[in-house]
Amino acid sequence: MPTTEAIQRKIKTAQDLQSVVKTMKALAAVNIRQYERAVVSVAEYHRAVALGLQTLLRRRPEAIHLAPESATRLGALVLGSDQGMCGMFNEQIVSHALESMDNLMIAPEKRFCLVVGHRVAERLETAGQPVRKVFSVPGGVSGITPLVQEILIAIEGWHTSQNINCVILFYHKPSARMTFRPYTFQLLPVESVWLQQLQKSSWPTQVLPTFTMDWDRLFSALIREHLFVSIYQALAESLASEQSSRLASMQGAERNIEDRLAELTAQFHRQRQMSITEELLDIVSGFTALTDQKKPRAG
Repeated sequence: MPTTEAIQRKIKTAQDLQSVVKTMKALAAVNIRQYERAVVSVAEYHRAVALGLQTLLRRRPEAIHLAPESATRLGALVLGSDQGMCGMFNEQIVSHALESMDNLMIAPEKRFCLVVGHRVAERLETAGQPVRKVFSVPGGVSGITPLVQEILIAIEGWHTSQNINCVILFYHKPSARMTFRPYTFQLLPVESVWLQQLQKSSWPTQVLPTFTMDWDRLFSALIREHLFVSIYQALAESLASEQSSRLASMQGAERNIEDRLAELTAQFHRQRQMSITEELLDIVSGFTALTDQKKPRAG
């Protein structure tokens, strides 16, 4: 049976761990808010880009290709985490990405995977899916834009050197009550159904815009902006989901630590009471022995 000193050391260790968990909870809660604000901000910019595309497609609706070619060489962008303690966050997105890619009937050697997050890269390679390039997860909102620019350069390289004709994005999207779900988004080719919906949508004001720039150049520029904001939004949502998963993990860890502290505290009190009882018994035994020695002997 452990001594009271040993139990006290365990209680101190549990309390130190509890302090770390509370700090991580607070950081996760703060980070969730900043990424959620980033998602809201980029959504407004995405809306402006969509209105620009709508203007162009009204001028030239035949630019929408309703029958895109089937994918033969796939570019996959998978978003995960660099750090642990976020539950099944990485395992879920890896499982979702592999299942989705298998459904496309494209062999693993014809899949070009670009990954954000070293832990996701490790799990993909363990599952037999080669990873061509790995980026580190940005440490904050300010790091998202440079990362998106690097990703876009890599995707452009795919087109020129690898003849990639389809690029799909796999990431976690926030859901209700601090939860998230795996999500798939087709980056390239831009979905013709979405473009057709834009072209047919009513204009939000009574004044129709006009432009003087060359149609093809302006359309290409807006498509690049569409890709930029789509990847930016996906990264922000993935980071918010990661923090939500970490917050949930820390809440579970905090409950376990509290239960353990209650158990250790009760054990300490029991052990301390046993020690006090033993000391009292020793005192009573000693007193009894001394009393017996002082009693006069008969005869």
